[in-house]
Amino acid sequence: MMLTVFLGSLLGSMAIGAPVAIALMICGVALMLYLDMFDAQILAQNLIGGADNFPLMAVPFFMLAGELMNAGGLSRRIINLAVAMVGHKRGGLGYVTIVAALIMASISGSAVADTAALAAILIPMMRKVGYNVPRAAGLIAAGGIIAPIIPPSIGFVVFGVAAGVSITQLFMAGIVPGILMAVSLTVTWWLIAGDEPVARAEKASGAEIGRALWDGVWALGMPLLIVGGMRMGVFTPTEAAVVAAVYAGFVGGFIYRELKLSQMREIMLSALKTSAAVMFLVAAAMVSAWLITIADIPGEVAQLLGPVMDSPTLLLLVMVLLVLVIGMVLDFIPTILILTPVFMPLVKQAGINPVYFGVLFIMATAIGLLTPPVGTVINVTCAVSRTPMEQVIRNVLPFLLSQVLVLGLLILVPELVTVPTNWFMGR
Repeated sequence: MMLTVFLGSLLGSMAIGAPVAIALMICGVALMLYLDMFDAQILAQNLIGGADNFPLMAVPFFMLAGELMNAGGLSRRIINLAVAMVGHKRGGLGYVTIVAALIMASISGSAVADTAALAAILIPMMRKVGYNVPRAAGLIAAGGIIAPIIPPSIGFVVFGVAAGVSITQLFMAGIVPGILMAVSLTVTWWLIAGDEPVARAEKASGAEIGRALWDGVWALGMPLLIVGGMRMGVFTPTEAAVVAAVYAGFVGGFIYRELKLSQMREIMLSALKTSAAVMFLVAAAMVSAWLITIADIPGEVAQLLGPVMDSPTLLLLVMVLLVLVIGMVLDFIPTILILTPVFMPLVKQAGINPVYFGVLFIMATAIGLLTPPVGTVINVTCAVSRTPMEQVIRNVLPFLLSQVLVLGLLILVPELVTVPTNWFMGR
């Protein structure tokens, strides 16, 4: 019955148009009323306590770092370097997209920000030389969802706070899966790009590659600074976010000299608006998360999943499928905040490594960004590329399938996540 009250109040609130954050609070109130323990003070304490969390300070600073990176010319230089390296190959700008997506993912941690930057720069280039634009848009959208997997990932920060899991370990655990996602996109593009009616660009000379590398060295230094600093214990993920924002501002303003003081107000407002929405969601989710624990909803879910509880692999498969389905109708952060408190007790009960589960969970949630009707990344790509949604959806399917296959591989071979994580953590 508790599960019915939880789902009924949550889905009912969203069905009448309530924002997800408000729906989460209504859900918490409904559970309190059903348990006959309504107390406005408890509600307020959980709401404030949800936002009063030091690791969550990483979210606004990583958001700010992404905005500064795009405005300061770091994104453009990364793409220029990728063009010099692989732009001459058949379907070369597709490979440029994948390389640039992987590098930019290691800087911003936001799928939407990375996708918007990639589409704004690469779609005009691809349209000009005759690429199939809907296919290119599909590739860019699929490349954008690498950002929540490669550190620094805003999704890992939110999941780590909600699940009580080390954010540093989550960051290190995402490196190899993120690279595998890029490899799968590369193979898929190689298989389908043979009919692109475009002439190959001339291969860049060693001197041209060197100039592009020298021009982009400051941009490439940012992921090395962030990941290397956390790996060596120099700073925490929250401190890494501050360092990333300062570094992006310094490089954009004083090295590349493209970031102007007049732009800062708009950049700060954009980062603050996005951060405020995320923080309010997290705060509201803590209300329902506390009630989920009190009402023992994970226990009811465990009874429903009883036949697969003895098999960690089957349990993971069922949970991932649920996330993929729910990701079609919920956005990225709400999916994390709603499902994490429900799934984590089951994960611990089944003896599954929480960090390993976190990687699978965030990857499945990120794939939801490509699936309609919500599909935030798809919507961004359509808007920037000025391409009808049905065309982008049709062309993103091969890349979506390749990402799902990587997810399935990680479920079957956990060592692809756990072994590199232990190595990166120095174990």
